[in-house]
Amino acid sequence: MKILLYNTMGREVQEFKPIEDGLVKMYTCGPTVYNFAHIGNLRTYVFEDVLRRVFEYAGFKVEHVMNITDVGHLTDDADEGEDKMEKSSRESGKSVWEIAKYYTDAFFRDTDRLNIIRPTVAPRATEHIDDMIALIKRLEEGGHTYQAGGNVYFSIDTFPDYGRLALLDRQDLQAGARIEVDSNKRNPHDFVLWFTNSKFENHAMLWDSPWGKGYPGWHIECSAMSIRYLGEQFDIHCGGVDHIPVHHTNEIAQAEAATGKQWVQYWVHGEFLLMNKGKMAKSAGNFLTLQSLVDKGYHPLDYRYFCLGGHYRSQLQFSFESLDAAKSARERLVSRIAVLREELGDCWKEAIALPPSAAGSKFLERFEAAVGQDMNMPKALAELWQLLKSELQPGEKLSVVSAMDRVLGLNLLALPQHATDSSEDREIEELIEQRNAARSRKDFHLADEIRDKLSARGISIKDTPNGTKWSRTL
Repeated sequence: MKILLYNTMGREVQEFKPIEDGLVKMYTCGPTVYNFAHIGNLRTYVFEDVLRRVFEYAGFKVEHVMNITDVGHLTDDADEGEDKMEKSSRESGKSVWEIAKYYTDAFFRDTDRLNIIRPTVAPRATEHIDDMIALIKRLEEGGHTYQAGGNVYFSIDTFPDYGRLALLDRQDLQAGARIEVDSNKRNPHDFVLWFTNSKFENHAMLWDSPWGKGYPGWHIECSAMSIRYLGEQFDIHCGGVDHIPVHHTNEIAQAEAATGKQWVQYWVHGEFLLMNKGKMAKSAGNFLTLQSLVDKGYHPLDYRYFCLGGHYRSQLQFSFESLDAAKSARERLVSRIAVLREELGDCWKEAIALPPSAAGSKFLERFEAAVGQDMNMPKALAELWQLLKSELQPGEKLSVVSAMDRVLGLNLLALPQHATDSSEDREIEELIEQRNAARSRKDFHLADEIRDKLSARGISIKDTPNGTKWSRTL
């Protein structure tokens, strides 16, 4: 199966050819665990999961490494702003270590619910400080660093190819070019490898180093941990398009300056999820979490289906109307496939174990062509729908559906959840009425008890101006 991917390095679609036959070494930028991942973040992880599934479908073994940034970095990629972990700690009253664990666990709960395959290795930055220090030493020995104001900087002038991923103009990289000049920097685009002069008092995360007690810059962690687990050269590096101009540009500079080798063969980036015509971002306050969608009655896989409906390199506009359409489409898919299962009875498992028929293979060939052509998932979904509308026998259809779902990751062969018995619905409504009555007479203790009772049964309630709404959580 041929796999074509758009390589940001070069801005062209290229046929994927691994460094080592049969093996794909893949690094993806993971979360900074100071808050919940929003659905814009999760769109990136869905696209990366589909990419991994395409490789595995094509017969490759995938070694997938994704970092967990549990060392606070600044709110601006270019060494400006406030430390995200410290900011969250101050606002919550929890230690930075507690925050890191809490949001790491929350992140993996979300990705599990989206049926995202967990990475082969998910190294935490705090556990790899020695690797970062070792890489900075290599850069220092190669003449790529300088110390100023108590910090260790990477000098971009020592790396002639700096900025080629982002197509940055060398003249724009000279001192004073369009960004605030840090008086410690020789060039405003130089970046910090190690902070010893923290901008914040009583900084919680500090380590001993040859340059003094401090903490690493953000960019160094990805280079250090990818080299640790994947070697000095590997196949694929993924992330969001916002990483191209600074983070990934700086990663390339420090990794290739240290090793003298081409670090990554293919750079694959996902576009933004937009909300109200703007990028979804925690800093702007216009973000939704996966749980907020669940609380509104959506299944997490409704959101996965929504993401598959747009090409990963195109901006995707979010609205609840479009999510409703995805929810309806996914439920129709699952219902149709459930009918096929019922027609086959207990033989359905035998059917999916068989190779597709000649007629079924034609649908599968078109599906494979779509996913192999730079992951054209909208076209791949269209092939799935055409299959279900075809005259193929139920067993033939299920065999192809099973193969397609290895890439789609929608759990299409699972039985749909049956509607809850109306008597249980009435009981839930009665409990909500009792809670509302208790609140009216200011018996908040009883109201909280009823809420907890409903929560224990997997019922989420939300008080709105139009009354109390409830939904089942997963």
